Amino acid sequence: MNDCSDPVSAGRAAAIKAIVRAAYAKWVPVIGREPLPMRADYDKALQEHQFDLAVENSRIVGLIETMAHDDHIWIENIAVAPDAQGRGIGRLLLDSAERQAIEAGRPELRLLTNGAFEANVLLYRKHGYAIDREEPFMNGTTVHMSKKLTT
Repeated sequence: MNDCSDPVSAGRAAAIKAIVRAAYAKWVPVIGREPLPMRADYDKALQEHQFDLAVENSRIVGLIETMAHDDHIWIENIAVAPDAQGRGIGRLLLDSAERQAIEAGRPELRLLTNGAFEANVLLYRKHGYAIDREEPFMNGTTVHMSKKLTT
């Protein structure tokens, strides 16, 4: 796996969208609709957000999309290609976001996920994230999570 810290170029929007759609497809029957990342405009997101990639054999197998705020780094999206899941790529991408936050002097990472995505909530909790609050959203529950960092 290559270093996850190289920013992606705008020419990769189609590949990113394909990975996101494939990664989130398993959740469509669980929540009865496409999760919001499947509907995002990745041409626009590439211009406005930071993307770090996991690459194997010249193929993007995972990504993390982040935004820097004054006091934290927001994780907008993390996705791993289905055939690459279960191999620690998500953990490496989260580690990359932590390094980014520490280097930028941001003491916290924040994200949200769907409460029905139990495997994702468990992954984040195992990685040190705490549940800050839960709120209703589109006939489900949005789970807000954060991780305090030591700089």
